[in-house]
Amino acid sequence: MADVRIAGLEKRYGDHLVLPGLDITVADGECFTLLGPSGCGKTVLLRLVAGFEAPSAGTVAIGGVAMADAAAGTMVPPNQRGLGMVFQDYAVWPHMNVTDNVAYPLKLAGVPAEEMRRRASAAVAMVGLGGLEKRLPSELSGGQQQRVALARALVSEPRLLLLDEPLNNLDANLREEMRFEIKALQRKLGVTVFYVTHDQEIALGISDRLAVMDASGRLRQIGTPEEIYEHPADAFVFGFLGVSNFLPMRKGADGWLAGAALAPWSGIPPDCGGDVCRAGFRPSDVILSRGGEGLDGVVQRASFLGSTMDYLIDVAGTPVRAAMHSHECLEKGLMFAEGEACRVSLAAVHWFPGSDAEDAR
Repeated sequence: MADVRIAGLEKRYGDHLVLPGLDITVADGECFTLLGPSGCGKTVLLRLVAGFEAPSAGTVAIGGVAMADAAAGTMVPPNQRGLGMVFQDYAVWPHMNVTDNVAYPLKLAGVPAEEMRRRASAAVAMVGLGGLEKRLPSELSGGQQQRVALARALVSEPRLLLLDEPLNNLDANLREEMRFEIKALQRKLGVTVFYVTHDQEIALGISDRLAVMDASGRLRQIGTPEEIYEHPADAFVFGFLGVSNFLPMRKGADGWLAGAALAPWSGIPPDCGGDVCRAGFRPSDVILSRGGEGLDGVVQRASFLGSTMDYLIDVAGTPVRAAMHSHECLEKGLMFAEGEACRVSLAAVHWFPGSDAEDAR
């Protein structure tokens, strides 16, 4: 069993509180992602789980066994926690070839030479580096070096794999490729994965469940990618997970008013329990037309992205992103040019109280 249970976990550096008492449970065999902005404490949490740092308060247990307990003074060393770790900067030895890099943890553990070669060879093949065993890191691409780091983390057959933004240094195509491969390996091996990243696309694509952390280190929501994307707990979660729009709304004497210019709102009345709120919606939720119902808009930017048209539209003094399939724009005469007027209505809206405005970005 490699479930991870984090209870009341706190980390301080002097008077600076980084993690304010976190509670997280990762199930055995689950791919769990911690998603949050840079500097929020994600890597600190991973280092606490790995045993590179000691908590100021709280506990970390792996497989039902306490690895760190601040109150009891328990602190199990990293090499005794049964885990593998992949870092953002690869951390491969530049003077060792692929096989020697991958086999290094087994060498430290005193594994017999023949078994060490067999397991290293199997790990290298598992990550698709067969035939490159004798190459040095300088002779490998960034993606190949990251595969070496992944093989090295897996060669010891860990029960828990910790991944600290391992795909950040790769280009977009390699990030996508490695994201699929990491998920496939996780399913094949049944290893528990604890992944930290600020990349929303990776988090949505790789996770069984994910947790969203804000800049102060607080957890705002935990759930499946579908739950969090479709039912965000607050404006921060909605704004952080994917491209988002927020349109301010205010209740006037004759009804609701939208945008900074307070244009009359003819859509479904807001459901936010107050007189001031924000309408949250995705670019794909925006419906554009050249006339009819909706709010007046002026196209500020029109970008052709191949299969998609991306628009930035001034709606009642508020900038709004809209995305439509290019073929739909062509068929319906909705290829707007910059400066053109349009009408804007919304297919779906999440309503957030106005007091959450500071969490929207």
